[in-house]
Amino acid sequence: MKVGMVSPYDYQRPGGVGEHVRNLATELRSRGVEVKVLAPAAGTHRTPVEGLVALGRPIPVPSNGSVARISLSFHLSRKIREVLAREAFDVLHIHEPLMPALPVTVLRLNQTSAAVGTFHAYARQNLGYYYGRPILRRQFKRLDACIAVSDPARAFVARYFPGDYTVIPNGIDPRWFHPDTPPAAGVGHPRRKTILFLGRLEERKGLSTMLDAYQLLRQVRADCQLAVVGDGALRRGYERRVEEEGIPDVRFFGFVPEREKPGYFTAADIYCAPNTGKESFGVILLEAMASGKPVVATAIDGFRQVMTDQREGLLVPPGDEGAMAMALAHLLDDAEERRRMGEAGRATAVGYAWPLVADRVL
Repeated sequence: MKVGMVSPYDYQRPGGVGEHVRNLATELRSRGVEVKVLAPAAGTHRTPVEGLVALGRPIPVPSNGSVARISLSFHLSRKIREVLAREAFDVLHIHEPLMPALPVTVLRLNQTSAAVGTFHAYARQNLGYYYGRPILRRQFKRLDACIAVSDPARAFVARYFPGDYTVIPNGIDPRWFHPDTPPAAGVGHPRRKTILFLGRLEERKGLSTMLDAYQLLRQVRADCQLAVVGDGALRRGYERRVEEEGIPDVRFFGFVPEREKPGYFTAADIYCAPNTGKESFGVILLEAMASGKPVVATAIDGFRQVMTDQREGLLVPPGDEGAMAMALAHLLDDAEERRRMGEAGRATAVGYAWPLVADRVL
């Protein structure tokens, strides 16, 4: 079988959909499936990527509280036709199939391949879907099967395009994210427990609330520190706030590549996800759980898909720094609880291993 996987996002930049495509493609190839990935890729000196067919130059576009690097060129039709004719895919697996410009153009031009669409996004509303329904509905009907990565993602897209959706979650590699992974150097502290934030530094990831909660903790205790891993447009503002307000023992590690992430989880004692919303799933939570770490997270729809309060960690209301500080304090004070939740999280996370996810996709 020959599969063409289509992603709207810059394949050379880290991101949830890109990692999903990359890992699913790797798993399918291990089973003898020939996979090509059709995606935008930035730069003239592109890093060689197995099976990548670069289509279009990505540009940054504000989207759903973040920045999406997608191709907006609608002049790709000739090249897409050439690729589809040359490759003769048995199946096109199109991620975010109604997004401009690459996915929806591939869907429109496809004549012979079975077309499967996977919907990842979740938000309160999508004006593009709302106003574009008369046109996009025709393309939606060209899909032979529809997947959503979670119940919230399914509910979101089905408001605009009702249909028969199968929920198949994102996956992780529990062999890579594992409690025995050597911890990253320079993160842990011999006399302080480490609280880890790992994510893009943008408003919806909630680091501002995390800093508020951490300040409350440090007013009454000195046995903890905060490690911030990630980069983004708000980084300098957060660093300035920590400096100006004198928030102690906060360290910014900046961007780390995917291959180094597991060591940051194992170097921490607690993983905290203070996201404000707009998350359809909780891959980052699963990575922390697979690493054997208890989680304090906001009780948003996407996160409730993968963890249960009091089992793998503690869920708190979004934006409630007081509740977050209390949850963190509880786990800081109870090593046995941290161990129990870490073990429960690991048991949950292995159920999302890529081989199991691929079984359902196939």
